[in-house]
Amino acid sequence: MSAKRLIAALVPVIVLASSACAQMKYFPPKNDVSATVGTEFVSTQTVYNTGLSFNPSLHFGNPVAFAFNYSRLLKTAGVFGIRAEVPVGIYPRMNMNLAVNDIPKDIGALFVTPSVRANIFANDSVSPWVSVGGGYGRFRYASVNEFYGPNPGPSGSNTGVVQFGAGLDVWIWNGWGVRAEARDFYSGEPSYNVDTNRSRQHNYYVGAGVVHRF
Repeated sequence: MSAKRLIAALVPVIVLASSACAQMKYFPPKNDVSATVGTEFVSTQTVYNTGLSFNPSLHFGNPVAFAFNYSRLLKTAGVFGIRAEVPVGIYPRMNMNLAVNDIPKDIGALFVTPSVRANIFANDSVSPWVSVGGGYGRFRYASVNEFYGPNPGPSGSNTGVVQFGAGLDVWIWNGWGVRAEARDFYSGEPSYNVDTNRSRQHNYYVGAGVVHRF
């Protein structure tokens, strides 16, 4: 193939690619979905009325946790993109430790929190964001206590949840990217069968994974 024919063949391809990039820039996809994996953090809590003179503290493990998300673009304003999203956070099993045999062996949790997300530089390849919302949480409790015997408490409980989040999306190729995120699922206090003198609990999630827009 001659150079002239090669150039003539490439010009339409370049024009179409440029047009597609421009359309992506000014008319970004409205939907995105993500899946991340990370860990969950719950701060140590002081336990009252246990009769313990030492270490009256409830300690939590840092289990593997997961987060899933769907969002829909509502509006763009300059460099900002406003989205409605539904973050879902899950940790299947979090071990706990207390010096007396009063607490369940482990707990699990599910959080579903419809939210509003604001992306900065929404149409660029690197986009930080913040999120806030609220919804529903469900705690699961082990059927046995930490050391021995059945758990006398409930098998599960429901709670309202407030969600605060922040993260970073980096778009790599053809609608695919990577996401790093941190969220606080601020829930009611689970039923630990002991007195922590608290009514609410911070459940901090930190994770990373993939995001796709379409």
